[in-house]
Amino acid sequence: MGRLTAVFVATCMVLIACSIGAVLYLRFGLSGADSAIVALTALTALALYNAVSTRLYDRGDFGGQVGELSRGTADLARQVAEVNRRVAAIEGNAHAAVERTLAATHPITAEMGEVGGLIRQIAETVAAHDTQLKVLAPGVAAASATSVPTVRPTPPIAPAVAAPPAETGAPKSFESRFPESKPAEPGSAELKPAEPGFAGAGPFHIPPVDPKPVYAQPPDAPLGQAKAVETEPVGLKPPEAEPPQPAPAEPGPAEPAATRIGGRFKDMQPAAVVAMIRDAVDANRVDLFLQPIVTLPQRKVRFYEAVARLRAGDGEQFMAGDFLSHAEAGGLMPKIDNLMVFRCVQVVRRLLSKNREIGLFCNVSPTTLADSASFPQFMEFLEANKAIAPALVFEFTQSALRQMGATETERLAALAQRGYRFSLDNVTDLRIEPRDLSERGFRYVKVQASLLLNRAAAPADIHPADFAGLLSRFGIDLIAAKIESESSAVDLLDYDVKFGQGFLFSPPRPVRPEVMQGVSERNDVVARDAGPPPAPTPVAGHRLSSLAQLARGVVARN
Repeated sequence: MGRLTAVFVATCMVLIACSIGAVLYLRFGLSGADSAIVALTALTALALYNAVSTRLYDRGDFGGQVGELSRGTADLARQVAEVNRRVAAIEGNAHAAVERTLAATHPITAEMGEVGGLIRQIAETVAAHDTQLKVLAPGVAAASATSVPTVRPTPPIAPAVAAPPAETGAPKSFESRFPESKPAEPGSAELKPAEPGFAGAGPFHIPPVDPKPVYAQPPDAPLGQAKAVETEPVGLKPPEAEPPQPAPAEPGPAEPAATRIGGRFKDMQPAAVVAMIRDAVDANRVDLFLQPIVTLPQRKVRFYEAVARLRAGDGEQFMAGDFLSHAEAGGLMPKIDNLMVFRCVQVVRRLLSKNREIGLFCNVSPTTLADSASFPQFMEFLEANKAIAPALVFEFTQSALRQMGATETERLAALAQRGYRFSLDNVTDLRIEPRDLSERGFRYVKVQASLLLNRAAAPADIHPADFAGLLSRFGIDLIAAKIESESSAVDLLDYDVKFGQGFLFSPPRPVRPEVMQGVSERNDVVARDAGPPPAPTPVAGHRLSSLAQLARGVVARN
């Protein structure tokens, strides 16, 4: 548009100049040369005027634009200054808040450090007391033997003897009260059948338990009450002074499984043993026991492990290690596993109604995975209860995992796809590939405390102190099993072990009958021992831990 305007103006100026020259030539009689000069002069004057006027117009327009740009820049500078002021104010407030937070948390951090040091000192003191009591036990046993002339015959049970004031007596009393539940030696792998439960199961009856003799300290009793029990005269010999007898707590490695329970299967034909087990399963005489798995070093219950006990017709109970091999040989494991899974799901639902962070470990036999007749029903049931899958952990032994074929591996993957997690138990060596375990759905590995502490010779590709860190890089937690002394618990704190299990914390206890019937309103689903009821105990979630009881005892003595 500007170019057309310039052409039009130039054309007009030429016409004006030519008109002036023509008028001078025709009207005033000037010569052609003079008229042309005058016309050219007029054209030049018009061109100069047009150029000057255009320049003045453009300069004014450019000046206006520059002015507007200057005003916009000034406005932008003011806005930037305001933003800077607000940012500086925010930074000042954040710095002040951080300083206030640090000032508030610094005393708490210092107190937590002091508490941690006190807990470590208390644990070391308890371990030292435990060692001293083991040295003093023979002398106490001799004194008790001379002061007590008569002994009441209790072959499978031997209560603990009163100890000096520093002794808590928890580990020994557990082993004495539950000889049939004492953990096996590292060389003897004791398997336990799977025990997940099922909503809607029939009534579950706890077998009658013979009255137990007085023991040093109940797991849930306060420390002062334990001392009162210790001062009572005990009419039994201590465990150290007992004459040699076939006690189930010390099975020899070469002794057959049938003789571990007082010779119950001794001189019996395999067919008769299988028939007895089948009769117990058909009569619903498979009892469910729970043993807690606690966090370290807080000793707060985080999981339970379900343990199966078989009850004979005369009421005698047998541990899983006593009848598993016969049940495997007789093809009864799928039926036992289905029964225990049915019950454990019911227990898990009850536990989750009280605590959403709790979980249950359940042993499963590889025979159940390989059985084509019962596994579809097993899978259908777990599919219907996959809402509780995060709280139910199926446990397999290391030897069973290594012997799994294609069928078992495929069905294990099917369980993992439905959200169920797995645990590796009965670990005999630390040659484990954590990446493979994680990909197959394993989230926990149980290793005996003696194996981690290098007290049992076992092949390993890694130092036990680094084993927990290796597993954690692949999302697997390490659980130290069969912890039976305070010294072992203290040593395991240096191995970065997050969970522990053993008689030091609690032995396996039977599930309350009300839980299986679904009528009880109590938080605690584990039945206490038979005998006179103790004083009212606090709710399970608020009981003092063993370490807290020991700490109170140490403070009271000091």
